[in-house]
Amino acid sequence: MRKYTPKDNVQKKAKYTDRFWVAPKVPHLEVEKGSFFETVVDELKNSGIDVLDSYIELGQLVVKIKPEQNVDALTIMRDKKCFKQCSELSAVDYLAQDGEFEIFYQLLNLDEAKRARIVTRIKQDQAIETVENVYKMANFAEREMYDMYGIYVNNHSYLKRILMPDDWVGHPLLKTYPLQGDEAASWYEVDKIFGKEYRDIIGPELRDPARVDRYDTQRFARVGKEVPFGADPSLVDTTETPIEDGYSKTFLTDYTTGSKQLENRR
Repeated sequence: MRKYTPKDNVQKKAKYTDRFWVAPKVPHLEVEKGSFFETVVDELKNSGIDVLDSYIELGQLVVKIKPEQNVDALTIMRDKKCFKQCSELSAVDYLAQDGEFEIFYQLLNLDEAKRARIVTRIKQDQAIETVENVYKMANFAEREMYDMYGIYVNNHSYLKRILMPDDWVGHPLLKTYPLQGDEAASWYEVDKIFGKEYRDIIGPELRDPARVDRYDTQRFARVGKEVPFGADPSLVDTTETPIEDGYSKTFLTDYTTGSKQLENRR
């Protein structure tokens, strides 16, 4: 049984007493000599790839290269070291810290059951070459990277947004992007459907999915709790409306009635 800790006046003491405490990083281990990962690093170096750094992290190989050599490095990994699958391709925003994006390619060798990650860094206004000719999955992954981070990919077959609308302003996964969206995001649907002149009439969009106000007669809509739009909240009836009264019977068909087999069982 665990030791009981008194919980009296827990709010008087901060949960974290050391304000400068930093979580420990995952240890980086050296590549063991004679291992499969050492042959991978040697193959890259012998093929003319400038390996900036290489280490083992959580049992997988991490290799840092120059951004202009990403296509050559991935081609070597696929053809010579049997990393036939690229399971993930994305970026990390380090603009505030280092002024750079980190782009990584997560690779899998099914024959050896080994994973490797090719990592490179580019500046904010720098583009990177597409690798969709090496791994087909990069087609959609690079589009998502462009959509979420604004990273341009040279020679991509169809570089356009894949998650957000084409006329969306900003890139949502940047650390400088507001969590609840900026002004263009909060009024996007109203401006797109009705126009900016209807902002005062319709009102702002409810962007907090956890907020539920049953007396909100403009933004609250749940089956069985319908109220007139813009009605006085004090006059709203708090009783639930039966769903069958507001919908056609063809929409809510009761399949348990009118069955001879069910009637015989009863």
